[in-house]
Amino acid sequence: MARPPRWQTTLDASIEEACLAVRLYNDPAEARAFEGFVVHMHLAWLYLLHAEFIRDGVDYRYWNKKHTRLERIDGEPKRWELERCLKERWEDRTEPVPANLRLFIGLRNRLEHRHAHADRALMLNLAGHSHALLINYENEVTSEFGDSYSLALRLRIPLFVGTFSEQGERALRQFRKTLPTDLQGFLTEYFTDLGDDLTDDPRFEFRLRATMELAPKDPDAVAIQYTHINDMTDEEKATVEEMGRRGQVIVRDRRQPVSGMGMLLPKPAAQEVQDGLPYVFNVSHFVSAYKRLNVRPEPGSPNAEHTNADWCAYHEPTGTYLYTRAFVKYLIKKCSTPEGFEATTGRKPKPLS
Repeated sequence: MARPPRWQTTLDASIEEACLAVRLYNDPAEARAFEGFVVHMHLAWLYLLHAEFIRDGVDYRYWNKKHTRLERIDGEPKRWELERCLKERWEDRTEPVPANLRLFIGLRNRLEHRHAHADRALMLNLAGHSHALLINYENEVTSEFGDSYSLALRLRIPLFVGTFSEQGERALRQFRKTLPTDLQGFLTEYFTDLGDDLTDDPRFEFRLRATMELAPKDPDAVAIQYTHINDMTDEEKATVEEMGRRGQVIVRDRRQPVSGMGMLLPKPAAQEVQDGLPYVFNVSHFVSAYKRLNVRPEPGSPNAEHTNADWCAYHEPTGTYLYTRAFVKYLIKKCSTPEGFEATTGRKPKPLS
């Protein structure tokens, strides 16, 4: 059996935290549901980005100013907090995903016991942002590690419905206004500096409207039907825009696991490396590189599964090897200089004509 990659334990911990966050959010008996959601989604994102750094060979530990000694806490190396991880993962801090994350980082720093009574009000005010936080996590984990890690394989499809009665709607609107002054100030200040393009992006705040429809029983129909706004007439769109926020719904696509998702065969892997270099890089260079780096066993080895799990995996049904994009990124980084190219491939680089 192949060894699990070094990032596996960290990624597993991340997914466990995300599942716990959703369970707390959906539990009507949980007094501090929103606070629990924020704390555990914070950890889920932190561990997810740490797993990516482990896979990509990024040193996410803190060093002293001279970079001669690791900083430690209780004997353990001090690792990057979530805010520092965002700077490494996203160069542009104004993108919707890091902007949404920074909102919840700020909230976590302000959620204390004196705000226990504000938990439900925060949940109502920031429901769309919470949904976006979860969906952004889902997109990040599946795009970076494959569909087999999708939360859709672990969670039931949740429905968040406030109320459809006029009395209940008025109560919800009134309850939104019960936030403590300091939290209201924090949210107002945070949103003031954001442009409309960002705040209207579903990756920053996810919004859906649910409309009740009384329909005859149809054995071929599903219980809940969703209509995309692009499929509506102008009149229907105008009606929807005038509706109050009577409820929120999360719609999730269930992704089925696919073997080898996100992995590459040698030829496309070599092409991706070529696209990132000013030098000629072909399959022959790729083969030389994985041999020099001991990425996988030689052909005919009785231990075909003994690969560098961060960079390569053996596909037993076809007897082939698949390579990760982390390995592609590593080769691009190492081969970007003449010295690195020769050290990695054993050949002198030839500039592209």
